[in-house]
Amino acid sequence: MSAHSDGPYGPLIPMPQLTPDALRDAVARIAPSRLPTLTQHLFEATTNAQQTQSLAPLRAFAHSWGVFVALERHPARAERLRELERIVDAGEQDSTEAIAEIHAIRETAEAEAGL
Repeated sequence: MSAHSDGPYGPLIPMPQLTPDALRDAVARIAPSRLPTLTQHLFEATTNAQQTQSLAPLRAFAHSWGVFVALERHPARAERLRELERIVDAGEQDSTEAIAEIHAIRETAEAEAGL
């Protein structure tokens, strides 16, 4: 795992490598309720990779869960993302700024995950 410090409000865990085992360990630490979903996604990705003889499903798995971990290891950022998503979903106000902030948060998470 690579360390990344944000001072006293830094991440809960270092960013793990994008391997199934490392991602599973990270999810177990920061969002254990999501382990069944991760396990199912990994099973489906592995099956699809074998059937299609392509690594694309496994890359998609690593991308999806790498971003998830990058987001969730920063609780305030993850909560802000959920708040912004609620604003967009509600459709009660102009969501242009919320969408732009969601995009920025996700880009930051992808960069942290090395994607």
